[in-house]
Amino acid sequence: MYFDFDRCEFAETDHADDAPALSDAQRQMNWGELLHATNAWQLRAQAAGVLPGHALVISGHKQIDFVVAMLGCLRMGVTYVPVDSINPPERLQRITERVGAAQRYNAALDCFEAGAASPAPLDEAGLAYIMFTSGSTGEPKGVQIGRESVALFAGWIRDCLALAPRPAFMNQMLFSFDFSLFDLCGALALGGTCVLCPRETIADPEAFVHYLADTRVQVWASTPAFVRQQFLNDTFDQAHLPSLGVFVFGAESLTTAMAEQLWARFPDARIINSYGPTEATCSTTWVEIVRPLDGARNPLSIGRAKPYAELFLEDGELCIAGDHVMRGYLGRPDLTAKSLFLHKGKRTYRSGDLAEIDAQGLVYFHGRRDDQIKLNGYRIELGEIDAALGRLPGVQAAATVALRRPDGSLVRIIGFVSTPHTLAPGLIGPLPDALGQWKAQLAEHLPPYMIPSELVACGLFPTTSSDKIDRKRLESQYLDARLKRTKEKA
Repeated sequence: MYFDFDRCEFAETDHADDAPALSDAQRQMNWGELLHATNAWQLRAQAAGVLPGHALVISGHKQIDFVVAMLGCLRMGVTYVPVDSINPPERLQRITERVGAAQRYNAALDCFEAGAASPAPLDEAGLAYIMFTSGSTGEPKGVQIGRESVALFAGWIRDCLALAPRPAFMNQMLFSFDFSLFDLCGALALGGTCVLCPRETIADPEAFVHYLADTRVQVWASTPAFVRQQFLNDTFDQAHLPSLGVFVFGAESLTTAMAEQLWARFPDARIINSYGPTEATCSTTWVEIVRPLDGARNPLSIGRAKPYAELFLEDGELCIAGDHVMRGYLGRPDLTAKSLFLHKGKRTYRSGDLAEIDAQGLVYFHGRRDDQIKLNGYRIELGEIDAALGRLPGVQAAATVALRRPDGSLVRIIGFVSTPHTLAPGLIGPLPDALGQWKAQLAEHLPPYMIPSELVACGLFPTTSSDKIDRKRLESQYLDARLKRTKEKA
């Protein structure tokens, strides 16, 4: 049995229905049980008043019931909106109101809950899901992805990656992060197993490796940063994970050093690098990294365009054309007009990413035009954090900086605030007492991955020639102050 994303329906239902389909930390479900559970969920959803053409917000973490609800929505023609439980209740409610969902489904409690105060059908028909990403104005942006886009994505995994029959995929990224679709679509389209890895399991490195070994995970998809964390565990290697043979990377730059380090642990592994924003249905380029890497460019290429995509540059900015491109931002025609246009009759997205395309069609990423970053795989607009910092008591101005390693990868986020007790220009200092609970206050509005690891008071913010906050100079001031403190302690 498998899930046919072209028809959004289970197929070959009389074949291998006892093969494993889903695993989480508590239980395993085979394909026959998954079909039965999805049928039962749909009956409950209809009884709760969930209607085609409307949105349903699904909240939770790595529960099997979360996946059952997603499949039920696809079969019913309901647009699902995934929101991980890592998000604060205030953000969950804002998203519910934005999509006009009459109901929410709480996967952790397996129950339907009341939704928006003024529910309404969606203006855009035929959407598979709406995924909310960080927004530069302080409001999350709802990316509308059509059912045809998900079918193309699942077809690429099925037809292009030459994976083993019925493979087991590790799924550790939040369902509200689009890269998690790789594991889910891959496992379901190939009749394999999607192994859900909750935060609690990942937090114990040895238990995590045992879990992956017990479930015979074959395909790993994550950011390079997540693998870098696993290198601290000596049991993360081929001897302890003999089934694991394919690594798929995305959301961050992959370096030659990382690839070599991975091959040292898994000598026979295939390494696939990919790239794509949420607006292009998880990924739009891919390439298999092969040895030797002597003379290879660093970071490595993010790949070539998928069969259904066209890539080109406008003033150095990467533009993505194809039927996998989003249908626009929910309720934001202004943002949609800035980001989307037609090219050869296809929806085309201005990615904001600076890139180079060589004579072989390989794409190399060269950074961003704006203040968007990706930290540990999460897409973050620094402007959204700025806005949240600006709402803290007594804060007159706020800015955020992302610190990087020498290889360009991101380490952490630092927040800067100006208060009535302003320091002299260029100085960095401690926070006033009124901001002693700043992390708890931010947690009411932002998910944990968007909360800065440190908040400092700053004098008059430096600005660029266009009167914007100069984040590079702020970073320099912070590093100078930290170096000075280190010398004083020595």
